[in-house]
Amino acid sequence: MMRGSGRALVSAVVATVALAGCSSSSGGGGTAADTGKNGDSAPSKAAGSAAAEKGVTLGGPGSACELPVTFDLAADWKPAAVEVEPGSDLAALGEQGPVTMVCEVDAKPAGNIGYLRVWQGEPSDDAPRAVLEAFVTADPNAGKATYTDFRAGSLAGTEVDYTVDGELLDEPKDERAFAVTTPDGPVVVHLGGLDSQEHREMLPAYELARRTLKLS
Repeated sequence: MMRGSGRALVSAVVATVALAGCSSSSGGGGTAADTGKNGDSAPSKAAGSAAAEKGVTLGGPGSACELPVTFDLAADWKPAAVEVEPGSDLAALGEQGPVTMVCEVDAKPAGNIGYLRVWQGEPSDDAPRAVLEAFVTADPNAGKATYTDFRAGSLAGTEVDYTVDGELLDEPKDERAFAVTTPDGPVVVHLGGLDSQEHREMLPAYELARRTLKLS
């Protein structure tokens, strides 16, 4: 896996603070709700939105972030590798549950304020559902989580819809992520946003990534 300059983590940290109010621990945490949905594929939650125009493919050799999986990015979204130095002052913002941030894809060049972030963990026997539950639970401001199983080609994964609250937010905002397991460890792809409106506008890009997901 290729990791780029630590400068990418600085931008991720700034964006994390600005977008999620992560310094607060008094938000809408608590036990996540679970609908227990299962099926061969999760329904598109971006129904009614225009499909995202395809840009580059992320994850393969020579791409901005070499990953255990590949997927298509929406046009004009700009990826950059993230390097998290273990034990550093900034490491806590680049680690969540069992995974560490390895890549972020900036939506600003496409006209939105938000990121599609990729997190990776060490190889284990944990199922995608367990990885995703640990990822969400590690955010003290997360709540109202709904998990859904899906398939992307040969890959089986789990997706979660949830909300994030915090002192810097006027109201809880929507977040979304999916997880798959690979021989090189679990991968979580997460979409946040400045607020729920920005999140909804970026959903077609997220759906494109999930729909085109493949093992590298």
